[in-house]
Amino acid sequence: MVNSKFHYQCTDCGKTHKESETKYLCPICSKDAPTDQPPKGVLKAIYNYKKMQDKGVDFKTLKQNQFLDLLPIQNLESLPNLRVGQTPLYCIKKFENEILNFRLFLKDDSQNPTYSFKDRASAVVSAYAKEQGFETIVAASTGNAGSSLAGICAAQNQKAIIMVPEAAPIAKLSQILMYGAQIVPVKGTYDDAFDFSIKATEEFGWYNRNTAFNPLTIEGKKIVSYELFEQMGEEIPDFIFVPVGDGVIISGVYKGFEDLLKLGIINKLPTIIAVQAENSDNLVRNIGCKTFHVEESHTVADSISVDIPRNFNMAQQFIQNYNGKWLTVSDQEILKASSILSKETGLFAEPAASAAFAGFEKWKSQNLIPKDSSVIVLLTGSGLKDLKAISQIINMPKSIKPSLDELKNLMS
Repeated sequence: MVNSKFHYQCTDCGKTHKESETKYLCPICSKDAPTDQPPKGVLKAIYNYKKMQDKGVDFKTLKQNQFLDLLPIQNLESLPNLRVGQTPLYCIKKFENEILNFRLFLKDDSQNPTYSFKDRASAVVSAYAKEQGFETIVAASTGNAGSSLAGICAAQNQKAIIMVPEAAPIAKLSQILMYGAQIVPVKGTYDDAFDFSIKATEEFGWYNRNTAFNPLTIEGKKIVSYELFEQMGEEIPDFIFVPVGDGVIISGVYKGFEDLLKLGIINKLPTIIAVQAENSDNLVRNIGCKTFHVEESHTVADSISVDIPRNFNMAQQFIQNYNGKWLTVSDQEILKASSILSKETGLFAEPAASAAFAGFEKWKSQNLIPKDSSVIVLLTGSGLKDLKAISQIINMPKSIKPSLDELKNLMS
C-alpha cells in the first residue's frame, strides 16, 4: 500500500525519497558507511504542510482526527487497541520543602501499556507494518524498546523478535518473554545486537523497528509534543528536559513541535535540554565536532547506555537549528534524583528517566530557570523496569518478631 501523505528527506544529503522507494535509510548516504560511526542517511518524514495550511487545518482539527494527518499510516484502526499516549502531566508546586517560583511539570510516560515511552514508537511502527502486510517485526534493544514491541505485537497479533545484549536487565527480558516474543540474547553490546538485527532483516525479510534506522520510530515518539501542547493549554513550555541515548526521543520531541511550527500553529519551539549520563555521553560530547569520537559507555542508566548514537546526525541538527542545550549527570546524581523523585512525588522512574530529572536539578542549582517559566521533565519509564540499579541506594530492614518492643527499636 503506497502512502502519499508524506515523503522522506535525508538528514545528511537532503535528497527526498518517495515512501515506496525505501523503508529505512537513504540508499545514497548509507552505502558503504563505516560501522564504528553513527549511520548516515537517517530519514525524516515530511508532510504536505502547505496543503494542510491552505485547507485551514488547525490544532483542533488535528486533535479531532487523533493527528492522523501527521502520521505515516492510513487508518487509525491499524493502531493497537491499547491506550498508548495521553499520559499524565503532573504539576509540582512544592519540592524539597521549597515553593517553586516557576511551573514544574512531570510527564509520566510509565503509564503507557508496557510502562515505557517506547510504546509510542512501537504502536506506529506496528500499525504501518500491518498496513504493509508484514507479519514479523524485529528490533534490537537494551530492554524497553524490546518489551514495548513485544507487548504491542501481542495486542496486534504480530510476531516480535527481540535481539538484546546479554547484560540487559532481567526485569525487561522477563517482560519480553511474558508477551510471547522470541528473544535472542546476543553476546556483546547493544550495538552488536543492532547490527545483527539488520543482517537478519536482510536475510529473512522481516520489518525492522530499530531506533533511527526505521524513520517511523521518530514519527511515533513525536506525538508526545502534540500532547504536551494540548495539556499546556496550547501554550509552548519554556524548557523540556529529555533523557538521551540514541537521540531518537529528543528528535521525536523536536519533530512534533517542528510539525506544529511548519503548520503555523506555533511560532517558536521550546528550549529542549538533552541530558546524558557522564559515562555515556557520546551524543552530546560530539556535537559540533568535525570527527565523531566513540567512548565505551558505562552507566547505571542502561536505557541510555549507547556507544554509537544511531540518530546522532538528526539530533545534532535539531539541537543546533533550534538552539537546544545539553548537559551530563553522574550515575550518583541519577540515583539520587530517582530517590528524591520517588519520595517527593510518588513517581518511581527508572534510571534513564531519572537522568532527565537529575539534569533539571543541576540546571536549577545553577539558577538557569527564570522565575515564572514553565518546565517539563520527561519521565520515560517505570522504576520497576530495573530494580537492580537502585539496590545500592535502598536499605531493606531485617525482619523482626511481632513484638512492640522490637517495633519501637526498629522505628527509633
